[in-house]
Order: sequence, then C-alpha cells, then structure tokens
Amino acid sequence: MTTDFQLRAALEALLLSAETPLNLVTMAGALEVPIGTVSAEIEALVLDYNQAHEGAGRGFELREVGGGWRFYVRQSHDWALRQLVANENPAKLSQAALETLSVIAYRQPISRGQVSSIRGVNVDSVVRTLISRGLVAELYADSDTGAQMFGTTQMLLEVLGINSIDELPAISPYLPDQDGIE
Repeated sequence: MTTDFQLRAALEALLLSAETPLNLVTMAGALEVPIGTVSAEIEALVLDYNQAHEGAGRGFELREVGGGWRFYVRQSHDWALRQLVANENPAKLSQAALETLSVIAYRQPISRGQVSSIRGVNVDSVVRTLISRGLVAELYADSDTGAQMFGTTQMLLEVLGINSIDELPAISPYLPDQDGIE
C-alpha cells in the first residue's frame, strides 16, 4: 500500500510531466488507486501549496482547468517569469524565417502553399519553426481547398511592441519601382 507521502509525490511527478491537464480518472488509473483517494490527495496538495510560506503560497499553484489538473505560475509571481523571458538571449530567426514571417504577417490569412509560391521555395520547416516559437499559428482550414491558413499571434505583436498588425510599416516603399518595368 502506498503512503500518503508517496502518493502525493507520485501525483506531483505525473502533473509535472504532463503537457495537458490530467483528470482524476487518468491519474487514478496510472497510480492504480481509487478516484476518491486521488481527489483527496489533490485537494491536500492544493491546500499545501496555497498555505506554504506563512500563507503567501508557493511560486506555483495547482489549478483545475479544462476538466483536469495542472501546475501554473502563481499570478503574484508572473513578474518573475516576464523578467526571465525579457532577459533571456532570444534565439535569432534565420533569413528564411524572417522572410516567411513577413509574408505571413502582411498577407494573412495565408496558406503554406501561397507562402511557398511567393518565396519560391518550400517553407514547411520554416513555418513549423515559427509555430514552435509562438509567432505564427494555424487559424483555420480553408473551406474550398482544405488548406490550413496561417496568421501571426499575439506574441509576435508583443515582441514587435505593437498593438495590431495594422501598425506594421507599409512595404510599398521597399518594392521595386514600377516605372522601370515594362
């Protein structure tokens, strides 16, 4: 039989390793214990985390969201996380990623095929990179073609320090002069 301490530690291990919220049934099944026991231990963990440090709570909290439980940064410590992100050396984007991001930003919503057509190269891996960095997201599937349509995210706006994609500079001054083209 598992002691309360061992069960709580096992629950913490499950919750730390999960990418999505875990429901009670999943945790009970994984640990082979009754759902009621898991529920009681989760509540005990929540209480323990909230009462730690003389009632100020830990830097994280255990929340029930989306039908399951997950760890989150406690809102009162968001500032520390923002500071960390602001002070990290951000990985630079390649020239291909910058060009692809520009096409998506100015032409969104746009399909991967349309981006490839404009750039003249396959952009599959570049788009995956932009998605993984949170700068681009899949918006919807085009009802006529079934193509996935892409657009920029709120994170891109924050990185650029703008409120709306409409605040991007006009690109017309950077386009070739039409007078010299026949």
